[in-house]
Amino acid sequence: MELSPDHSVYWQHGFLKLNLTIITTWVLMLVLSAGAWVITRRLSTGEKVSRWQAMLEILVLGIRDQIGGIGLQQPQRYIGFLGTLFLFISFSNLCVILPGYVPPTGSLSTTAALALCVFLAVPLFGIMRSGLRGYLSTYLKPTPFMLPFNLIGEVSRTLALAVRLFGNIMSGTVIVGILVSITPLLFPAVMNALGLLTGMIQAYIFSVLATVYIAAATREGGERPAHPDQGTK
Repeated sequence: MELSPDHSVYWQHGFLKLNLTIITTWVLMLVLSAGAWVITRRLSTGEKVSRWQAMLEILVLGIRDQIGGIGLQQPQRYIGFLGTLFLFISFSNLCVILPGYVPPTGSLSTTAALALCVFLAVPLFGIMRSGLRGYLSTYLKPTPFMLPFNLIGEVSRTLALAVRLFGNIMSGTVIVGILVSITPLLFPAVMNALGLLTGMIQAYIFSVLATVYIAAATREGGERPAHPDQGTK
């Protein structure tokens, strides 16, 4: 049994590989992009709106309220990035109901790429909010002696984001594969249902942690808080 979609290689030339992770990721991106275009091409500002537009508005408003509730002012500034993270991860995990589908979030390369996006977005939003000097000064708080520890913390929380998402998704896939070989009818269906719930929870946790990191980076005049992912499963 393959533990990661990275192991399914369809084409390779030197160090270049085309594996199941890359194919699935691009298919998901195309589906999400096409779905967004179809839903938003005929938006209405009147009293009567389509069901798809109503669902989209509920989703966007829900994400915006979550971002604002965590502490980010002007959540519309961050909803593009954070909303995309949540939608991609949740949609990727929800598609496990499809036969033969392996989520790209079960690959460490995918989760590392998502975590790297957060790693780059945090200082970017922080600089946009406080300026380069103001953001860099947060690494010297509460004392300049904390500089190496704050830098290590930036890297460690990025690794934690990647490994947490990868571990939870991969473990669910492995358990389902084991149960399929033992009892091919009942237990896999139950585990798939639990996998859907777990996938949504992991998408929510990943997005919330990314929001917390950005909120900490854009907070003016505050000390760098303790990492909120400690103890989160």
